[in-house]
Amino acid sequence: QVQLVESGGGLVQPGGSLRLSCAASKSIIYGMAWYRQAPGKQRELVAAIGTGGSTNYADSVKGRFTISRDNTKNTVYLQMNSLKPEDTAVYYCYAQGTTRDYWGQGTQVTVSS
Repeated sequence: QVQLVESGGGLVQPGGSLRLSCAASKSIIYGMAWYRQAPGKQRELVAAIGTGGSTNYADSVKGRFTISRDNTKNTVYLQMNSLKPEDTAVYYCYAQGTTRDYWGQGTQVTVSS
């Protein structure tokens, strides 16, 4: 069993930055990712990172968000810059396990003036 604990969400003005962190209770040997879900919308992939560091991003966040991971700390990060009101959502950490997938509890990100 793996627990994922997110932190770093909050309220920020448009154009601002936030850094989300997700700490896993055990070493994650497969991919990790961040998803988000806005009110009334489906959960969507924001960014993903493989064990070797390969990344992919949703078109809507390319050039603004950066995903990274520190395997020594079992932690994945999401640096979010130039935030827009449409980035407002609950952000969820995801980890691919050997027999099942794992999700964090979510952290709220609100972009508003």
